[in-house]
Amino acid sequence: MAEEMAEEATLTDGFNLVIDALKLNDINTIYNVPGIPITDLGRYMQAAGMRVLSFRHEQNAGYAAAIAGYLTQKPGVCMTVSAPGFLNGLTALAHATTNCFPMILISGSSEREIIDLQQGDYEEMDQLAIAKPLCKAAYRVLHAEDIGIGIARAIRAAVSGRPGGVYLDFPAKLLAQTMDAAAGEQSLVKVIDAAPRQLPAPESVARALDVLKGAERPLIILGKGAAYAQADDAIREFVEKSGVPYLPMSMAKGLLPDTHKQSAGAARSLALKESDVVMLIGARLNWLLSHGKGRTWGDKPKKFIQVDIEPKEMDSNVEIVAPVVGDIGSCVAALLDGMGDSWSAPPSDWTGAIREKVETNVARMAPRLQNNNVPMDYQGALGALRTIIKQRPDAILVNEGANTLDFARSIIDMYKPRKRLDVGTWGVMGVGMGTAIAAAVETGNQVLAIEGDSAFGFSGMEIETICRYDLPVCVVVFNNGGIYQGTGVNPSGGSDVSTTVFVKDSRYDKMIEAFGGVGVTATSPDALSQAVNAAMDSGKPTLVNAVIDEAAGTESGRIGNLNPQRVVAQKK
Repeated sequence: MAEEMAEEATLTDGFNLVIDALKLNDINTIYNVPGIPITDLGRYMQAAGMRVLSFRHEQNAGYAAAIAGYLTQKPGVCMTVSAPGFLNGLTALAHATTNCFPMILISGSSEREIIDLQQGDYEEMDQLAIAKPLCKAAYRVLHAEDIGIGIARAIRAAVSGRPGGVYLDFPAKLLAQTMDAAAGEQSLVKVIDAAPRQLPAPESVARALDVLKGAERPLIILGKGAAYAQADDAIREFVEKSGVPYLPMSMAKGLLPDTHKQSAGAARSLALKESDVVMLIGARLNWLLSHGKGRTWGDKPKKFIQVDIEPKEMDSNVEIVAPVVGDIGSCVAALLDGMGDSWSAPPSDWTGAIREKVETNVARMAPRLQNNNVPMDYQGALGALRTIIKQRPDAILVNEGANTLDFARSIIDMYKPRKRLDVGTWGVMGVGMGTAIAAAVETGNQVLAIEGDSAFGFSGMEIETICRYDLPVCVVVFNNGGIYQGTGVNPSGGSDVSTTVFVKDSRYDKMIEAFGGVGVTATSPDALSQAVNAAMDSGKPTLVNAVIDEAAGTESGRIGNLNPQRVVAQKK
């Protein structure tokens, strides 16, 4: 018996190897939904001192892991069960890849020999094949001795170069496999320099500076890639030294304060149309920037400079006359070095025109942000929340919806980097609660989640998760009784409500009370301000049901132009 016990003591198994490999690489937080075959893995992770947060839906756990990667520059890890659970997590994995967030989706799976013969195993699915087109890399680990190298490859793939999502397939039998403990320890891999610096070519830096220096009406656009880089001081120094007006994309707000004298945020249309040279730093010329062409950009010729770690991004929509390829931190440092001490600011008539437009637009909007209307409109409600963020610049703002997103993006100023988290490149609705949970867990900061009622519906059950872990999250649901508006009418005259209308006078605040949180209804900006300040002072999980005029919104927010227009009349 003693000999048998000694022999068992020298063994390890797949469960332990997964845990040890993750901890060796400083990954200690897991976002998951328990179930076959990963339930025990989660328990063992928790016993080993890891933080394992269980969600009500895999998609929300995945969104949490994605934003955790963005905030920490380490891959956030989402763990799911096989087949349906894997598919639920896959949306978040694709979202992470599209947004360049480092994330690893680990899913249990059925056994290969049964899947390949299509013999009908429990939740049988070729998950690796399905995941491959939707992520940066996908790996399957079949043997316990390969767990260490599999996790190492996943980490390096997720964070190196342009970050993205990685899928790791763990068949159920893998976790129960045993091997010699000493050999198992030797099989683990600590990833060294997972995201090595990529220095730009000196000639590309010189070319970019020559183009920028020759501009009459230059503009810098900062993207969330610049925020992810955490080269905050260098970026600010470069923008200020250049004297060039800058326009932050949504999640780049706060790299420099939105109230900075060079900010062109409140003069966006003028800046885009009239600029002659545009420098993109960690931003892509995708649909969010009208692909660099069309009416948004006006009819004056432009030259584009692009700073990005991915060379294939260059010329994706328009000619890039000065590509600078490398990691953002290294590129901006090289640009600063190349500017020297004699850099001259852009012409004052350009910077003056931008500043004048900003001041005019801000002054025109100010009275609308100070109204105390009942029911609230978006301007009054967001004006109240704008003041709260100004007073609490370390708070993290999570934002999603149609009108709720579009208005908040332009109304609420940000003062520090990576404090605004939203729907990202795809404009995905439903990221809110997962993002809010990860933001609170990864930073320890107070989180204010401003949600449209439609967007909240995608992940609203996760308020139970917020209460269960007692997270400092205040959720504000902008309740206008419908998608875009609550005024839709069934065109057939039938008894069903319009496709865009919800239950009238819904009480979202009662939902969180069921889980022990604090629920409040606010019908005026003053009441909203009081409720949110109280929530953020207390740090208690809170949901504020903010009643918005049901007619206040617009169809599809500010991107209604993307709706197809009907050109053929219905036959009579």
